[in-house]
Amino acid sequence: MSLDPQEFMTKMEKRVNLTSEDKALLKSHADWGKEIASEMADHFYTYLGNDEEMDAIMKEKEGRMERLRVTFVQWFYEMFTGMDDWGKAYAERRWRIGLVHVKIGIAPQHVVPAMAIVVQAFTNRIKTDSKDEALRDALSRICMIDLAFIEQAYVEVSSAAVLKETG
Repeated sequence: MSLDPQEFMTKMEKRVNLTSEDKALLKSHADWGKEIASEMADHFYTYLGNDEEMDAIMKEKEGRMERLRVTFVQWFYEMFTGMDDWGKAYAERRWRIGLVHVKIGIAPQHVVPAMAIVVQAFTNRIKTDSKDEALRDALSRICMIDLAFIEQAYVEVSSAAVLKETG
């Protein structure tokens, strides 16, 4: 793949206007993010489980559902911590997550609406917990960056396949 995850991360931060203030706000709410991560996973997987194609993919291999859930909870929490201040490690992990989505067949037609469910769920929780709307905005921006990584993985893999086929 020709994509440099760190360069892509930097480009996406500019495009969605993820600021240092957003990052500080996310970090200051990391405990809250960890607290609600499992609930967000419930919303996400309940939604996907209602889709026949996604349900089959998630249950295709023994233990896959449990592994996916653990990965989701970790992913959600990492949006708050940034791992390495949303640097190289964060970008590379997001890129790998995107490639895994491609590998196991979780297509954009499933990913995008599922991410919308997550955004809706944390927006509701932010309201319920009387958190500032700035947190919703910051979390929405980092979600869109993470979604862009998944979408870009499809573009890169598809482009590579076409180039291989057509020379």
